[in-house]
Amino acid sequence: MRIMRIVATIPVIITMMVSHTLAGGFQINEQNARAMGFAGAFVAQASDASAVYFNPAGLAFQKGWKVLGGTTFIIPTTTFTGPAPSTTKTSMESQVFYPSNFYLSYGMRDGLAFGLGIFTPYGLGSEWPVDWSGRRLSVKTDLKSFYINPSVSYKVAENFSIGAGISYIIGDVSLKFRVPTYSSLTPPTPSPRDGTANLEADGTGFGFDVGLMFKPTESLSIGLSYRSLTDLEFSGEATFTDMQALTTYFPGGTGKTKLPLSSSLAGGIAFDASERLTLEADVQYVGWAQYNELVVDLQEGPAFPLTGKPLQADMTSKKNWEDSFLIKIGGEYRLDRLALRLGYIFDTTPQPEKSVEPMLPDADRNELCVGFGYKLSDNFSLDAAYQLILFKARTVSAGTNVFPGTYESTASLIGINIGYQF
Repeated sequence: MRIMRIVATIPVIITMMVSHTLAGGFQINEQNARAMGFAGAFVAQASDASAVYFNPAGLAFQKGWKVLGGTTFIIPTTTFTGPAPSTTKTSMESQVFYPSNFYLSYGMRDGLAFGLGIFTPYGLGSEWPVDWSGRRLSVKTDLKSFYINPSVSYKVAENFSIGAGISYIIGDVSLKFRVPTYSSLTPPTPSPRDGTANLEADGTGFGFDVGLMFKPTESLSIGLSYRSLTDLEFSGEATFTDMQALTTYFPGGTGKTKLPLSSSLAGGIAFDASERLTLEADVQYVGWAQYNELVVDLQEGPAFPLTGKPLQADMTSKKNWEDSFLIKIGGEYRLDRLALRLGYIFDTTPQPEKSVEPMLPDADRNELCVGFGYKLSDNFSLDAAYQLILFKARTVSAGTNVFPGTYESTASLIGINIGYQF
């Protein structure tokens, strides 16, 4: 029975949305406008307070107090053509997201340094027309996450440092979609009007990160950083409205699950080609292959009389995700107080075709970045960057996906940071 299948997937939709957001598709690596101008190729430099995020080992090469804060404005667009064989086009509603970041660091003269970062590495959302063809999969999705990340770093030798940090992670998610229902059960009469499901969930978890930095010469720097696999424990509440004859069998209730946030390993090489020009290349490996299934514990509802079984029950959903990687190349050219930056990213998706859906569709992408930095004074600095993300068109077929069609997406990002050192 289609209604039973849809209701049974409610907790999975929550977790699909969250895990989907945590994938390459909507992971937010843009945690500092300066690094954003380098296309995120910053693990071998990590030369300001945002080293807390990019590579904590970079803190040990910095002296004194540094404060850095800013925001990245993200403007995504997505168009869906389908479901196949239909050629109807539906555009996602316009939205602007603005994940922010704040960093504080202090480097001592003996090579010991401390840092604190508060940032939002996972987020965004989607909103489709309320009566579009995919309304029973998604109407509105919203995800917020906050990392509180203290770090410590130590210069083991004059040209070699290590660093480590721990993160307390707070996640919050809400989503809305439509549910088919019946206007009568005697006889069973499908309703022309869908019901509505609203879901809210939050979760917390802990993670750690470590980093190394080696500077064999004054012009060459090598960096390596790792963020751990983290299990984020979510609990939430589901509510249903306008379910008509099925109201009794859609009581909503509580649910819980545990989501694995993938590990990440990044390495990079930075080279000062001249006194004015710095180049860096990074590779980032994201370990999603361990995400094979998702188990959801859901509050059981009353038995449905036609089957004798509840429409709400515990369930397991297969995922079978794959590891992904990013290649980042960036450069900076300095002109006295002004610095100009340019970069490129190739980002692969970990999401197999059968897992693509309209909540937050993902695909391989090419990303172009430009930016600048300006020293307002000896203590104040301003950095800004623009990033254009071009997703490859993603076509999913009826043989592997319940909602076949083609997704075409782009995103524009504008990052701004202000820094102060003393």
